[in-house]
Amino acid sequence: MPEKNQVCTAEITGLTAEGSGVCRVDGMAVFVPGTAVGDMAEIKIVKVLKSYAFGIVERIVTPSPDRVENTCSVYKQCGGCLLRHISYEAECRTKDSIVRDAFTRIGGLTPEFDSFLGAEATEHYRNKAQYPLAIRDGKAVCGFYAPRSHRLVPVTDCALQPEVFGEILRTVLGYINEKKLSVYDETTGSGIMRHIYLRRGAHSGEIMVCLVVRKDVSRQLSALCRLLTESFADIKSIVMNINPRKTNVILGDSCVTLWGSDTISDTMCGNTVEISPLSFYQVNTLQAERLYAKALEYAAPDGSEVIADLYCGAGTIGLSMAEKAAKIVGVEIIPQAVENAKRNAQSNNITNAEFHCGDAGEVFGKLRKQGCAPDMIVVDPPRKGCSQETVDLIAEASPKRIVMISCNPATAARDAKLLSEKGYSVDKVCGVDLFPRTGHVECVVLMSRDKA
Repeated sequence: MPEKNQVCTAEITGLTAEGSGVCRVDGMAVFVPGTAVGDMAEIKIVKVLKSYAFGIVERIVTPSPDRVENTCSVYKQCGGCLLRHISYEAECRTKDSIVRDAFTRIGGLTPEFDSFLGAEATEHYRNKAQYPLAIRDGKAVCGFYAPRSHRLVPVTDCALQPEVFGEILRTVLGYINEKKLSVYDETTGSGIMRHIYLRRGAHSGEIMVCLVVRKDVSRQLSALCRLLTESFADIKSIVMNINPRKTNVILGDSCVTLWGSDTISDTMCGNTVEISPLSFYQVNTLQAERLYAKALEYAAPDGSEVIADLYCGAGTIGLSMAEKAAKIVGVEIIPQAVENAKRNAQSNNITNAEFHCGDAGEVFGKLRKQGCAPDMIVVDPPRKGCSQETVDLIAEASPKRIVMISCNPATAARDAKLLSEKGYSVDKVCGVDLFPRTGHVECVVLMSRDKA
């Protein structure tokens, strides 16, 4: 076994879903952040557990052909872009392997794997960013938390965000510092300004500025609204979200519109979409459209079918299928998102969609008792996957096809395995990169009722 503080030279032979390189030292797997497959590296062992260990790079002896020059000044401190040190081609290979491994090794399944869908744009693709605030050297700053901590890394120019976000951040920070507005301290629960939260329509260009505060300070922010709207013509909405709780949850339940409209609009799969601060909306619009197109391809509705859309958010997936379905029934737990979904259907003259608010398992169970018998179910669960109740209800509904969209291949494979034990074959899987340069990867899964 390797020992703590031991220094050794080893070749990196794999990458984990968390972006760490993997090598073997004295027969034990060692995980080493910031390395690439093919690196020959001098590694210092920093922690040894029963069956694996962790190391840090002392020196790259021979660099991998996959290595590229990192262009972000806070890449190592921020930890958001885990894969910025390798080429995008290598990143796609890694993510494709993560998806395949989840279904074959974790799930024990043998689906057909479609070609991995990499992104055309790997920079400035995000339509949403949430920046916590802190005080550094007596001044308000914003940025991102370092990995596994609440230590703020000050950032205003992030390569994944639209450039205009940096300009807006600097304007807001300048105002906070000029007016001496207090910044929230999560250890004491004191201070007012908590987060700067920005959203932007990828197609429309419309921008929402949401200021997360501990209590109502609308009077102190009125001059900031004038400053922002005079400086940035694309800002269509300025909202104050009030979160009085001593918690690390970003958004509170109450939103007050300070200027403009309550929402912004964008286009998704040809439909106009209304986005509120609390709406779920995929952060990479262009890739999300490719993701939804793959989901529609898998669903293959013929115009006569009822489609249940579970964890539907603002309804974007279901509405993208509405033209080819007899009826869409959406279920979502966030009330504001459900209202957005209803308005999205109305604004696009989609009359065959209805949306219900509540836990997906509970609401769908009630709908089933009322006679809702979907021919097809589309499910887009959170990272933790479907609840056991939801899996059971999906199986009981016995749709002929299930299309699952997941941001966590491991839980998707787990849920697909559970459904395979309840009479469904797992036919196809496709990995899709919605988050270039990060360790995250999405996948789409097609399951069909086993006729046998």
